[in-house]
Amino acid sequence: MNDTTRTDEGLADAVRAGDRRALARAITLVESTCADDRARAADLMARLLPHTGGSLRLGITGVPGVGKSTFIEAFGALVLARGHRLAVLAVDPSSTRTGGSILGDKTRMERLATSPEAFIRPSPTGGTLGGVTRRTREALLLCEAAGFDVVIVETAGVGQSETAVADLVDLFLLLLLPGGGDELQGLKRGIVELADLIVVNKADGELKAAADRAAAEYAAALNLLRGGEALQPEVLTASARTGAGLDEVWSAIGRFSDRAVAIGAHAARRAGQARAWLWSEIDAGLEEAFRQHPEVAARLPELETRVVAGELTPAAAAAELIRLLEG
Repeated sequence: MNDTTRTDEGLADAVRAGDRRALARAITLVESTCADDRARAADLMARLLPHTGGSLRLGITGVPGVGKSTFIEAFGALVLARGHRLAVLAVDPSSTRTGGSILGDKTRMERLATSPEAFIRPSPTGGTLGGVTRRTREALLLCEAAGFDVVIVETAGVGQSETAVADLVDLFLLLLLPGGGDELQGLKRGIVELADLIVVNKADGELKAAADRAAAEYAAALNLLRGGEALQPEVLTASARTGAGLDEVWSAIGRFSDRAVAIGAHAARRAGQARAWLWSEIDAGLEEAFRQHPEVAARLPELETRVVAGELTPAAAAAELIRLLEG
């Protein structure tokens, strides 16, 4: 990477030129919590925002053991074979104790990692709920500015509320195992209600018949939950190991996207996502300002101790701190 990328303008130009090293550096910048970096990141995003919005944004989540990374690698190879450029934002869960994360998705997607037309970026959640990081939105936009026309967000899938992904993508794909029955009962209804496409993975060998039965059960359940919707989700089977069904998944994504654009749902979803992003930033900014307020910071330890000891209710303590913030 040349020295021109050390300026904000040079970095923006390099990202637009599709320089993957520059893209990685730009994402690192927007993920930084340093105040100086946040100002630079805001300037970078302002420069690149006019060049974003042109990708197909896919969110992929699933129960543990469903094979998300294996599926994404096999599906990603198909996307590349169709002549697209693919970016994968793979989010790993952070430890609530140390803040560390495994960040192993890049090593689990070796074929994609070596393709010049693919970009894989693992990032820790940093304790953020929803299976995505706070800065996944900016990372997605940066990938679009770099010319990647298909962007996959792989969510953490660790039992937290995965619904935050719906505020990022055009299509939310839920991967399931060939279980059905009890697994169907255990699924979070919120995720099923948000899914735009359900794929029963590992539909091969001895599991093929079970996968077909599970898909039929999921389809029947969806018909009860979401029958009559303009964008009725499809339920498919696929095997990341053999590649069976992946073409059908890609075709289903195309059908959904075309229908969403035709009825105005695509534009409405992206407008809603922009609004949700605004309020997310307001919430985060207010919390940061609250914690950094000198009087609040001085009073907080004592009030927190009293709340823990049962001497003061959390509501009363919060009200007192908010009064300090308001002056």
